[in-house]
Amino acid sequence: MSPKQQGYLYVLITMCIWGGFTLTARLSANWGISAWDLTALRFVLAFFILMPILIYKKDTAFLWKKEPLILGLIGGVIYCLTAYSAFHYAPAAHAAIFLNGCIPLCTAVAAYLLFQHAFDRHTWLSLGIMLFSLAAMCYLMYQQTGQALGLGDLLFFLSAIWWGIFTVLLRFWKLSAWHAMAGVAIWSAIIYIPIYLLFLPKHFTEPDPVHLISQVLFHGIFVVIIATLTYVEAIKRLGAFKTGSIVTLAPFIAAIIAVPLLNEPLNFAIVCGLIGMGVGALQPWRWFTPQSS
Repeated sequence: MSPKQQGYLYVLITMCIWGGFTLTARLSANWGISAWDLTALRFVLAFFILMPILIYKKDTAFLWKKEPLILGLIGGVIYCLTAYSAFHYAPAAHAAIFLNGCIPLCTAVAAYLLFQHAFDRHTWLSLGIMLFSLAAMCYLMYQQTGQALGLGDLLFFLSAIWWGIFTVLLRFWKLSAWHAMAGVAIWSAIIYIPIYLLFLPKHFTEPDPVHLISQVLFHGIFVVIIATLTYVEAIKRLGAFKTGSIVTLAPFIAAIIAVPLLNEPLNFAIVCGLIGMGVGALQPWRWFTPQSS
């Protein structure tokens, strides 16, 4: 397979897991699993899987560089806390719009602010469509409910900012997929677990044990380990903006599935937001040009 074909394969795997992330994170909120507990358990599991492997391979020196620490703080701890918390206040469709839909926008802005990467005309058009869609959706929501944005929406957008910065730093620092994934998981555990044990509330007795175990396995193995590996490899082959744009399709599909599966509401304002953000992220006009990829 060519590097580009490999990149699209990695994107497909990432999309499947990210779509599952949207649905399972919303389920965890419905099942009474707190954001504090889920964040702690996913990183504990990943830590105990990955640390013995690194020690066995004698491959721990990279952990003491600043890059894994910063990536773990931004793309691990802070992102997880804001994203998981948001699912307690807003449905999956809002996550698709304000989190995943805004990731390409935040990635492009972060690349410009951090490394002066100028926007091309396709990026400008995408950002214009996304901003117009968000404004139109917020206006329609205000007309329908008297409230344009909720706490969950703001938390999702903050999560998109963290993930956009994380994506750009991954691209710039050029860490291997293995080092990026292991560094994020291990430093997230080192940073967060002591804070969690000492200061944060714990609610392990409230959720059903089966629900808790299934969430931890999915988020600790598939989301933390597998999806991070495939996401980093996709960025290396396709670039940060294209990767971030394509993988947003999965949560949009998950948002539609959540309507019958989780009995979540879907109104005209949300549909407009989903369509607009999807078009802006995917840039379908590029599919019909000779240089499209």
